[in-house]
Amino acid sequence: MDADLTTTVTLDCPYCGEPVEILVESDLLGEMVRDCEVCCNPWRLTIRRDGAHRRIEAFRLDD
Repeated sequence: MDADLTTTVTLDCPYCGEPVEILVESDLLGEMVRDCEVCCNPWRLTIRRDGAHRRIEAFRLDD
């Protein structure tokens, strides 16, 4: 995978609060489910474009 096509983002787990580093492809938008590497609970990631910037947020899957 080309490094120019990915972004590394650190998000706090919405369950355990631990910071987790994830790799996100530069053209990826929408929602996806990802498990926390620390507590194994599932997150709902939302990736949106806001003008020239992307907004990446993690929510509890049960929210």
